[in-house]
Amino acid sequence: MIKHLRSAADLDAATATLILDTAGEMAALAGREVKKLPTLRGRTVVNLFYEDSTRTRISFEAAAKRLSADVINFSAKGSSVSKGESLKDTALTLQAMGADAVVIRHSASGAPHRLSSWIDGSVINAGDGTHEHPTQALLDAYTMRSRLGKIEGLKVAIVGDVLHSRVARSNVLLLSTLGAEVTVVGPPTLVPVDIAASLSPSLKVSYDLDSVLPEMDVVMMLRVQTERMQDSYFPSAREYSRRYGLDLARMRRLPGHAIVMHPGPMNRGMEITPEVADSSRSTIVEQVANGVSARMAVLYLLLGGKA
Repeated sequence: MIKHLRSAADLDAATATLILDTAGEMAALAGREVKKLPTLRGRTVVNLFYEDSTRTRISFEAAAKRLSADVINFSAKGSSVSKGESLKDTALTLQAMGADAVVIRHSASGAPHRLSSWIDGSVINAGDGTHEHPTQALLDAYTMRSRLGKIEGLKVAIVGDVLHSRVARSNVLLLSTLGAEVTVVGPPTLVPVDIAASLSPSLKVSYDLDSVLPEMDVVMMLRVQTERMQDSYFPSAREYSRRYGLDLARMRRLPGHAIVMHPGPMNRGMEITPEVADSSRSTIVEQVANGVSARMAVLYLLLGGKA
């Protein structure tokens, strides 16, 4: 088994499938009266978050606690980071405290790779800059497999702000590894020109959402990350929604079995309408629940399991 999960590229098909299979076993815990396993008793998991987060941080905390690990939540706000402490010095502090795993979210792309060179424990990337978010891709793949029964051969559209999306990059890498056919869709200004060359030669690119919908098994809508935009990438929110938002009319163009996904948080009314987000085709709430199972599987296999 790999020691770190810094990128979806760290996972080959066999390892990724093992994690998804293990996540399925972890999901069975949700139906038990006592939702805990003793697997990681005595292990320490540190959630090292330099960016604000709700879903990911709580999901990792719940996952570690359900495996009986000791959890330390570290927030950059109110810590020595605000006094100028570097990531390396923080890492050395965590190393001295005996952290077995560090879950890191950081605004700088590549921070998990640097961290893994400074500590002995496992490093799990919970989102770095505009680079990657591998556990989100794992929970998305698990959700697809749960709903549709497979991943290999599925046609998946990832729609919207691909340029700034770490979720998109990790999903392209993982889904391509698992045999899905992935198409990224968005305005030319929000789709990197070299994305296929940098991520997957089989990746398709389209700038016309309506033309790809009838062929898709999965449509994953991405949040428009205005906080990362320094320039104007589209004329207006209304124009973006008209061209690339998923509403009821567009959802009806999908095949009958197709599902709609969103990593959250959502800009309701912009990239997705409330009617679609709350429809029976939507897996958005399932993705949150599946995130705990997927992250339990990752922690279990990195720290306590066998592969």
